[in-house]
Amino acid sequence: MRSAFIFCGGGPSRARVVVPHDAFVVAADVGLAEANRLGIAVDLLVGDLDSVSTDDLDRFVEAGGDVRRHPVDKDATDLDLAITTAIIEGAQRLVVVGGDRGRFDHVLANAVLLASPRYAGVEIDAIFGAATLHVVRARRELTGTTDEFISLLALGGPAIGVRTSGLRWSLKGAVLEPGSSLGVSNRFVATRAVIEVADGVVLAVRPGEDDS
Repeated sequence: MRSAFIFCGGGPSRARVVVPHDAFVVAADVGLAEANRLGIAVDLLVGDLDSVSTDDLDRFVEAGGDVRRHPVDKDATDLDLAITTAIIEGAQRLVVVGGDRGRFDHVLANAVLLASPRYAGVEIDAIFGAATLHVVRARRELTGTTDEFISLLALGGPAIGVRTSGLRWSLKGAVLEPGSSLGVSNRFVATRAVIEVADGVVLAVRPGEDDS
């Protein structure tokens, strides 16, 4: 399964990021700065490039980097364009890396974007700031730490037949409605948890420990 790591804006990520040597690395505009900060080589830069610094862009171009520039007036965010491009390039698993600072609407839009039906054919995880997010369609098995927080949120419509194991408050065929707080603030009771969804999409959010 080919993996792609996509770096976006929002400030620094504060969770541990490990990029396999064979991963395809994409920067969404100013996400190039975050990849540079972490010392990760970028294969492709995508976006309208209205936020990336001139110095970062010049160095990337001088090093022979692949740049795909889009108009500033467009109908998709830079992250949306980067995800779509990674999938076109053959990625079957995506890890989005960025921050949780700056404009709240951008942070929220980035999180909601992950569950788009256009990406139903790929496995998607994300690191935003200290938090780790997982898109759950059908079934995901997650590794965590005992007593770690996790919240389950339905996106794009009701999540039907939600079942969990390895969490303190088990769901057994539950329906999670968008806007419901039923799945908020659960906890791992072991180092492994399984989340199953008969129909719909669940965003599993692990807030992490923010020591910034």
